[in-house]
Amino acid sequence: MYKELINKIKPNLNKTIDYLKSELASLQVGRATPGLLENLEVDCYNQKMPLKQLAAIQAPEPRFIIVRPWDKSIIQDIEKAISKSKLGLSPIVEEDFIRLSVPPLSEERRKEIVKILQEKVEECRISIRRNREDVWKEVQTMEQNKEIREDDKFKAKDELQKVIDEYNEKVEEMRKKKEEEIMKV
Repeated sequence: MYKELINKIKPNLNKTIDYLKSELASLQVGRATPGLLENLEVDCYNQKMPLKQLAAIQAPEPRFIIVRPWDKSIIQDIEKAISKSKLGLSPIVEEDFIRLSVPPLSEERRKEIVKILQEKVEECRISIRRNREDVWKEVQTMEQNKEIREDDKFKAKDELQKVIDEYNEKVEEMRKKKEEEIMKV
């Protein structure tokens, strides 16, 4: 019975991992990639929308990104969103597109990006812990309601912790890999 609870949180844990993957893709590592901008929130049409829904994003060269909005009237909104972001990029508006030059990372900027990486990783760890706590509370309630025995409660705790450890290891591997990528000169 408790195994169902543990299996029920796995999709949430997978969503957390997917979220971290998309957040890590948006961290600058010294070369231009469309992933840097895809999830950037742009305030236009009286709502916030991710840039990937508003424009084509291309990296024709290792140091340049081109953003071509589908609707030319929102080019200023996109420029403003890029300027306000923590990416440290300076947009140059051409006739119908925005050009971004991705500078090589300084040691100081690399350290800033690693701090941002740590924040993103901690958000995921908090989410994983929250999921664990929710299932643990349900297991304890089941034991109090005599739906499971005390032995099963402790088995559930052990199995739950194994699953949580597995996901925390995935997060840590992703963190290490991205940190090496950022710090590599």
